[in-house]
Amino acid sequence: MMTQSALDQADLARLAAEFDADPHARFAQNAVTTTGIDHIALDRRVVTSIDPSMSDKLDTWPVTNQKKSGRCWLFSGLNLLRAHVIDELHLDSFELSQNYLHFWDKLEKANWFFTSMIELADRPLDDRTVATMLADPIGDGGQWDMFVSLVVKYGVVPKYAMPETESSSNTKGMNHTLETLLRRGARDLRRTVADGKDADEVRLSLVGEVYRVLSIHLGTPPTSFWWQYRDKDNEFTRAGNVTPLDFAARYIDVDLTRYICLVNDPRETSPFGSVLTVDHLGNVVGGRPVAYLNAPAELLSGMVATIIQTGRPVWFGCDVSQQFDRTLGVWDAHLFDYQSVYGVDLSMTKAERMRLGEEAMNHAMLFTGVDLVDGAPRRFRVENSWGDEAADKGFDTMNADWFNEHVFEVAVPIEELPEQWQKKLDRTTPLVLPLWDPMGSLAG
Repeated sequence: MMTQSALDQADLARLAAEFDADPHARFAQNAVTTTGIDHIALDRRVVTSIDPSMSDKLDTWPVTNQKKSGRCWLFSGLNLLRAHVIDELHLDSFELSQNYLHFWDKLEKANWFFTSMIELADRPLDDRTVATMLADPIGDGGQWDMFVSLVVKYGVVPKYAMPETESSSNTKGMNHTLETLLRRGARDLRRTVADGKDADEVRLSLVGEVYRVLSIHLGTPPTSFWWQYRDKDNEFTRAGNVTPLDFAARYIDVDLTRYICLVNDPRETSPFGSVLTVDHLGNVVGGRPVAYLNAPAELLSGMVATIIQTGRPVWFGCDVSQQFDRTLGVWDAHLFDYQSVYGVDLSMTKAERMRLGEEAMNHAMLFTGVDLVDGAPRRFRVENSWGDEAADKGFDTMNADWFNEHVFEVAVPIEELPEQWQKKLDRTTPLVLPLWDPMGSLAG
């Protein structure tokens, strides 16, 4: 059957002749063989139509830099919280320690993985859930609810109390060691369960080994630290010795447990109004489960505009690989006209892209501004965590059409939702998606 579909010499000759006879194809070949495709496809009309000014803008602080790591979800979450600290304490600027939560996330992910390996020990290694977990047992990425679980359990600390290290800013070497350790641990736990022995002692021993590796790479998290500061008015305050949980409770005026991740999954299998969760996705055992409320894109963008107008930034997750120029810091649904360059149809709907593996949430950032025209959002200001060398000192500009196509989730206070959407959270049984579903992807 397969041999009937083989390409023969006549097929190949026809393809070559058709290409040579097409002047547009030859022109595109001359251009793309000497210049990067994104430079050729960049639509100048779109670029010149976008300006970074906003009717509502919150940020007065510099951007952060996750460097060679997949910690965008932690950076954007902590950037949300630092905005509250800056406002609460009347500071010029401030930064929370990303390394601190990075340490605890890795340790908790290891425990989550080992616990899951015990639970799934009766399944074969090629079981899809087991294989998915083994493929990426302790990556850098995460989700909003995973961030909340860490802050609730461990609090936060100023950056100076646990600064960046070589490995927190460049996680490849550390992650390679941890992946090997976790996979070896999966082998040991499966053997222990197969022998009818108690695997919990083995799990705790493995967690201890992970703690040792993390401490070598990232340093040891502080249990308390000295806190004092000088505000914009040059007023000095000394709070003394505080714990990470005390600091969070005292200076962060936001209840993360009252937030919900509002998502836009337009597939027919995920009806709007349904609550979604993902099997075996999480980091803290006993922590906050991953949960989404599925809604139209227009509700997501409207909520972002409303919250920004109240003076608060908004955490969000998107597919960063789609229609984005990193140097310009511009996001538009039609920024690159690849179809005109290639002369082929590349169009798909968002639902089709999700079903066919073309798109999934892979990056998290912070909305810090919105440009409203007649009450409707026209474009958004985005705080990225890739340093200040590109765009508007690291702040990007996103058009509303890009939001509707490529933003997947926004974290919003439940009480800010329209009443009819709040009620859906109370009466809806979660729809459980498998771990490999696009909605189970992690921002990094």
